[in-house]
Amino acid sequence: MKTTLPLERFKQLRTPFYYYDTRILRETLKVISDEMRALGNCEVHYAVKANANPKLLPIISSYGLGADCVSGGEIEAALKSGFPADKIVFAGVGKADWEINLALDNDIFCFNVESVPELEIINELAASKGKTASVAFRINPDVGAHTHANITTGLAENKFGINMDDMEGIIARAMALDHVHFVGLHFHIGSQILDLDADFLPLCERINALQDQLESRGVRVENINVGGGLGVDYDHPEQHLIPDFKAYMSMFAKHLQLRPWQTLHFEPGRSIVAQCGSLISRVLYVKQSANKQFAIIDAGMTELIRPALYQAHHFIENLTSNEETEIYDVVGPICESSDLFGRDERLPRVRRGDLIALRSSGAYGEAMASTYNCRALPKSYILEDLI
Repeated sequence: MKTTLPLERFKQLRTPFYYYDTRILRETLKVISDEMRALGNCEVHYAVKANANPKLLPIISSYGLGADCVSGGEIEAALKSGFPADKIVFAGVGKADWEINLALDNDIFCFNVESVPELEIINELAASKGKTASVAFRINPDVGAHTHANITTGLAENKFGINMDDMEGIIARAMALDHVHFVGLHFHIGSQILDLDADFLPLCERINALQDQLESRGVRVENINVGGGLGVDYDHPEQHLIPDFKAYMSMFAKHLQLRPWQTLHFEPGRSIVAQCGSLISRVLYVKQSANKQFAIIDAGMTELIRPALYQAHHFIENLTSNEETEIYDVVGPICESSDLFGRDERLPRVRRGDLIALRSSGAYGEAMASTYNCRALPKSYILEDLI
């Protein structure tokens, strides 16, 4: 399969905009669904924070996935898009009362709880409604992922999760409360992980040890949630349009010492939507300096902040030129030196008006767009809109 980029239709649209190839999205979801059936007792919850586009969410929900939400707004978007409430998990270190009440009113599957104060507030709010909230505890396993520091979440120094030494105490506290029910353990060590052995094997070993520790105290765990984190190939998107979900999911099934009664949960986001999306931009100017040639495009860090925030690189493609290649720094129009998409990019000769695609932008692109410099939020189109 190759990405469908309807160039003639692109030329008619005002740039910058996001484009999503739903053929790739559907094929990705089919692969995930097949792996879920092969593994058996498992659930996949799509991490809505990666991309909450209202045209994409119903497609994702139609393949039987649940939703991993980190805000009340994401819960509302998931419910509106057809995700069953009993497949929604609610994570995050700072859940507001109104968000907790929204989740309680809709009887979601569980809260991924990150602190004792949060647990007690959930219990209090559930009691006021005469309900019992299912809770899983996010444990910080002190396992570092080999990824960017800003998206590493499993170290003891990070704000996320409950320290391992506090695990037994908070579970005991939950069991003493009348309006919460302990249903599992949750882990997430980071994002954009490509070396499965180096990062996920240590996590499996840590989970196995924690499970043994709890069972020795007579604590039975129904659900093991390993979060997400599977990375994508940003440099060669056409070669790896669909990440290796088989290797990713089977690794946990193989190396976790799961009990017969347990359900294994995953929370992928980036790996589902990144490769189906492209940010399409138009060249405004080609600027020559003393020792640099700049391709200045009309998309900036307001539309795609990952390069500025994470020093990330997206494959850059000139869609409208077949000329000899030249070297460019590809930059946006924002008044920040960090508004840079690529240094020394070799592209077919760039001219004013050329269409540029920033590939693999389906995750953490549109979702993180801003109105800085009073810019309008980008529009978005799916394949079906343009054919």
